[in-house]
Parts: sequence; C-alpha cells; structure tokens
Amino acid sequence: MSHSLRVIIADDQALVRTGFRMILAADGIEVTAEAADGAEAVEAARRTRPDVVLMDIRMPRMDGIEATRRILADDTTGSTRVLILTTYDLDHYVYTALAAGASGFLLKDVTPEHLVAAVTLVRTGDALLAPAITRRLVERFARRDDAGPQAPHRDLSELTARELEVLRLLATGLSNVELAERLTLSPATVKTHVARILAKLGLRDRVQAVVLAYETGLVSPGAT
Repeated sequence: MSHSLRVIIADDQALVRTGFRMILAADGIEVTAEAADGAEAVEAARRTRPDVVLMDIRMPRMDGIEATRRILADDTTGSTRVLILTTYDLDHYVYTALAAGASGFLLKDVTPEHLVAAVTLVRTGDALLAPAITRRLVERFARRDDAGPQAPHRDLSELTARELEVLRLLATGLSNVELAERLTLSPATVKTHVARILAKLGLRDRVQAVVLAYETGLVSPGAT
C-alpha cells in the first residue's frame, strides 16, 4: 500500500474481530485496537485516532450508532471514517447509522477482497454503499413521515441544474462510472461535480448526500 492505513474493529464477537484483523493484516493494514462494545470503540478511537472504524451496530453497553455519533462529533476523532458492519441487509438501524454520519456499511459475510477494498475506499474520502441493497434500504427507510423530526433541510438552490441532476442520480445508487455513462461525462468531471455538491451543502460524503436527497424530497422512494 502507498500509505499506512489504521483501523479499529468494534464487534462484540471475538471471532469476528479476529477474522477481520487477520484479513486486514494480510494486506498490510494496521489494526490499532479492538473493541467489544461502543464505549470501548469511542475510547479506542480517541486513544489511537484511526483512519477507519469497522463498527458493529448491536453491541452491549453502547451500540454502534451512539458510538458513531460520539466519534464523529469529537474534535480529536472527527476525521475518522466509520464503516458499519451488519448481519442484516435491511436493518433499519443501518439507515439511522448512515444518517448519523457513517460512511457506509458492509454485510458481515463480505469477502476478504471486498473488506480490504471497502476500508481503502472509505479512507480516501469516498463512501461505500453496498450496491445490491442500498437503494432498497434508503427507499424503505426514507418513508419516515411519522418517525419524528427530520434532518434540517439544506438550501439546494445553491446547486446548479447539472449538480441537481447529479445528486438525483447519485441518490438512486449509481456509482461515478455509471453517472458518467448516464450523463455522457468523464468520470473525472463527475467526481468534480460530486465534490462541489458536498462542499456547497456542507456534507461529509456521498452517503449523507443520498440521505439528504430523500429527506429533502429531491428524490422520492421508487424514483428511477
């Protein structure tokens, strides 16, 4: 690898932590700490300041969602990326975790190659949304009219017509390559548009952009 990548593994199952540690170590990725619950994950993140936390959702003492919120809100660990691990591909907690600022999620039966690629991708500032299930997840849990207060709506008027188009398509789960093909643009141009959208809206990554697109009504569940 061209640079050192530092990861924390937070999961209440020791075998899961051991398996992931072996996979990452085999690719030269440093596991700076392991945590058996959310409270340990927060403490370990403050102590070791990792690039990425692999975060289970359902853990004792403090769950992964609260741990994600605390890590991302802390000035000392705010630049850390959180990648959610889940056993269930339509767990509503996953949507909540994404809204809390997580940079994506993986199923625990992920292949070793995909795990390494996901951690590396998230570290570069991109976001990972498992392609086969992202759209179902977002569409299902974006229907939250009676689920309490919505996230604050940002002013989309700052976006150009092209940027709004990119955001709409991004929210349907298209990758940059797919966006480029759909819009007849180069992948580099699409990447620039996405970066500008995130900057104008004050968003952390494309996961938050997807959530925002649904919560503002820019894209409706079932949109193509």
